[in-house]
Amino acid sequence: MDFNVKKLASGAGVFFTRAVQFTEEKLGQAEKTELDPHLENLITRADCTKNWTEKILRQTEVLLQPNPSARIEEFIYDKLDKKLPSRTTNAELLGQYMLEAANEFGSGTPYGSTLITVGEYQKRLGGAERELLQTSAATFLTPLRNFLEGDWRTISKERRLLENRRLDLDICKARLKKAKQAEAKAALLSEEVDKAEHELRVAQTEFDRQAEVTRLLLEGISSTHLNHLRCLQDFAEAQATYYAQCHHYMQDLQRELNKCANAVSALHTTAVCPDPVSSAFLSGPSSPGATVSSSSSQKPSTLAMEQTQLPVTGTRKAKVLYDYDAHDANELSLLADELITVYTVPGMDPDWLIGERGNEKGKVPVTYLELLS
Repeated sequence: MDFNVKKLASGAGVFFTRAVQFTEEKLGQAEKTELDPHLENLITRADCTKNWTEKILRQTEVLLQPNPSARIEEFIYDKLDKKLPSRTTNAELLGQYMLEAANEFGSGTPYGSTLITVGEYQKRLGGAERELLQTSAATFLTPLRNFLEGDWRTISKERRLLENRRLDLDICKARLKKAKQAEAKAALLSEEVDKAEHELRVAQTEFDRQAEVTRLLLEGISSTHLNHLRCLQDFAEAQATYYAQCHHYMQDLQRELNKCANAVSALHTTAVCPDPVSSAFLSGPSSPGATVSSSSSQKPSTLAMEQTQLPVTGTRKAKVLYDYDAHDANELSLLADELITVYTVPGMDPDWLIGERGNEKGKVPVTYLELLS
């Protein structure tokens, strides 16, 4: 017990002495040992890395999970080292509601069958989103957190220790200076000066050793940057995969809805399947030569495009409105803004035309084109 009290008292004395030295330095009443410029640059670079890593991590979390309550739940589970229960994505939930609604309205009705089609694709989109969340968490978010909670804590600890060693060194310098001044006035014996010089040498050695340890840790920030670079590439690749999947699903959904629209139109019903992008094109151009403006951000519906159908054997120029990837050898891939020649043949699906570009020829979807006069 006596030992602990003495140790506590000694520690309190060291803390008080350092606090006094630090305060006097801030007030300009005491000299301060400056760190090596290279070490100062490393410290500045490390602080910058830490600050921006925190900001990038937080904003990526917001991007992947906009719901604050869900983020707090994930944080708590992570701190408790427990597995987060699987959560249904918003797209999956929407798809499930559509499927349940189709059962109520009747799956054989035009609206019910369309709800089933759209609902299934919404669930696929939700599955792709979940895969993005899982991949991003493992390859990007986790490495950033590991740096902040692991390497950076070690660096911060060693930097605090370095600051304490510097304060101890400056305290010893001040003591030696006072001892020499007292010796000059014959107020102290020479052994007091010797003692102060010994303490200064010890403090200098400990400071130099700690400065080297801190420098080695800070130089490791370069390796951290390389690791985060690889993580960033993995994150971008995961995003690219996700958006490519979404694009593919939406193209398939668009074809399904166009087929639905044709079937409904053939039955002469008033229920028209909604356009996969927008239902704003229910009234198209009134004359065969009319065109759809390319400045619009929406694709024309099948009903609008049927009013611009070509003659059976005639050919016309068409401007491509959107990129299109061919799904088989019978189709022709398209690039936005390019001009191609198009025509139709007897018995062909009205949603498709034959497109030609040089020596290339294949089926192209009407909804991706602006027919030119």
